[in-house]
Amino acid sequence: MTSCSWTIVGFDSAWTDKLTAPGAVCAIRSDAQRRRSSSEPQLATFDQALEFIAAERARCDVCIVALDQPTIVPNLTSMRPVDRVAASLISWLGGGVQPANRSKIGMFDDAAPVWRFKNRLGADDDPEAARSASSGLFLIEVFPALALPSLEAAYFGRLLAPRYNPEKRRRFRSPDWSRVSEAVRRHASMEIVPELALWAQKASSLAAPRKGDQDKLDAAICALVGLLWRTKTRNESIMIGDLETGYMIAPASAGVRSRLKLAALKSGVTIDGATAVAP
Repeated sequence: MTSCSWTIVGFDSAWTDKLTAPGAVCAIRSDAQRRRSSSEPQLATFDQALEFIAAERARCDVCIVALDQPTIVPNLTSMRPVDRVAASLISWLGGGVQPANRSKIGMFDDAAPVWRFKNRLGADDDPEAARSASSGLFLIEVFPALALPSLEAAYFGRLLAPRYNPEKRRRFRSPDWSRVSEAVRRHASMEIVPELALWAQKASSLAAPRKGDQDKLDAAICALVGLLWRTKTRNESIMIGDLETGYMIAPASAGVRSRLKLAALKSGVTIDGATAVAP
């Protein structure tokens, strides 16, 4: 890979654009000498995220925005093919996948904020190009719930998905909050991003996290997913789906990859740009 400066912006958009319920952004950076740094996750609306990205873009050769929201939604109803594959794994883990289709007003209809965001961003949608580019602005779709069973092996198993959303009080589990935060801290430390590791360490000790804290944590996970996509070998991540019907990028342990490949084979969905074959 050409030595250049890059920034990964993790953006948990919260899907709709409400001032009272914003998403969050977080940046992981590398200069041309491969020295890494990061920003502290912060709450942000779509407009604020655009301002944040513009500032980051001005300081690097390559900027990759890892967005936790579907970026390609051509279907009018039901689920995208990639959603079905992701749901097969996440349902097994005990979680759920919200279907993305154009009938969801405020989320994916023609006037939805995500399309205004994409138009104003003007980024390249090609995730494979983002891995090796020496310049440019790229947008990739990621999904923290799909990343977590690879980032934290304890969450890979039947009904083992973490319950770390404090807004869902009856399901929220404080140990899961600490463990997910600790997973972010551990990976940030391994990838030599000390500021993010310190932030995650502090987040793990929050006695009563709020929804905004979870949005910040998810933004950090998005940034880590983008970092791994950019810097690790190709077989350590997976691309489910395509640029026509929609896709997701995620890190992929052997177990996660095997289950996703099997689900993709049943649904006729491509994996890493090719027709899925039996694992």
